[in-house]
Amino acid sequence: MANPDLSHLARPGAEIAVRVTPKASRNRVVAEEGVLKVYVTVVPEAGKANAAVQKLLAKALGVPKSRLELIRGASARDKLFRIAG
Repeated sequence: MANPDLSHLARPGAEIAVRVTPKASRNRVVAEEGVLKVYVTVVPEAGKANAAVQKLLAKALGVPKSRLELIRGASARDKLFRIAG
């Protein structure tokens, strides 16, 4: 299953809430029931999972990962990213 095209969400200043599942069998982004779920294969230590989520989400949004800023949830499953202008 391919990651969804989320480019319609990629507006400067937009905030995107995601629910993260670390240690998944494969990296993927799933949009279901109005919630973006991001599955990453890495373990949640030393910011590795956050970096993987940022990279995967940026790819799905079609923006450079440097424009995605984690504003809430650095150590939680529920995270909030903002797209920098």
